[in-house]
Amino acid sequence: MSTDAKHPERPRTRASLARDLAALGVAGDTLLVHSSLSSLGWVCGGAQTVVQALLDAVGPRGTLVVPTQTGENSDPGQWRDPPVPEGWWPVIRAEAPGFDPRLTPSRGMGRVPEMVRTWPGAVRSANPQTSFAALGPRARDLMDRHPIDCRLGEDSPLAALERARSRVLLLGVGFGSCTALHLAEYRVPRPRLEECGCAVLTPEGGREWTTFTDVLLDEGDFERLGGDFEGTGAVESGPVGEATARLFSLPHAVAFATNWMTVNRDT
Repeated sequence: MSTDAKHPERPRTRASLARDLAALGVAGDTLLVHSSLSSLGWVCGGAQTVVQALLDAVGPRGTLVVPTQTGENSDPGQWRDPPVPEGWWPVIRAEAPGFDPRLTPSRGMGRVPEMVRTWPGAVRSANPQTSFAALGPRARDLMDRHPIDCRLGEDSPLAALERARSRVLLLGVGFGSCTALHLAEYRVPRPRLEECGCAVLTPEGGREWTTFTDVLLDEGDFERLGGDFEGTGAVESGPVGEATARLFSLPHAVAFATNWMTVNRDT
């Protein structure tokens, strides 16, 4: 019987995905994963199965980390996709729920990160826009520090992951999804800045709108940057389900990106 894109040759299972991941050599890793569930083919059990396979592959000594960002918790005056009427801005600033690491769902990250966020024992960092969630023995230490005015910089989990010599797994996605490259934006000479706003919880249990200044985050050239990085031979690749997975050192990628941005970006 022939197959097509809607009906792959066989369903993917926890065991088969774990075997594919193990073949990449991730056992014991602290692993930052960006993923596309649909790229893997038909997965029996969906996102739950993928998370279980990732945990099987890194093993009990490994730690799984995913981005659980909440980009909609931002100043509506900066929204472009789609924009909202200017008359709505004061209402959004006054009424948007404050970020709660326990309750606020991620947005635009995919089903696998959201599954990790709600997994028993998951630890989530506290930034109201660019949080991460982690499972494993290093989770609490990696997620411990994430102040509001350092979304993806030196006081974020990305820098902690760098110190831990973590690796990045792009599971069926491109370098445009590689959050780790944003750490380099904090290290170029004269980084660009932007004014930011978001809703937060107060120590007294209320909520408020707060503003801060941080480095401008711009992934518009990450695919080109990633292609040049891959050209150095620093990226391993292999099949996971029907997807192509890319695996590489987070510290090496950030160091390359810092140099690349210094040369190729206008500051």
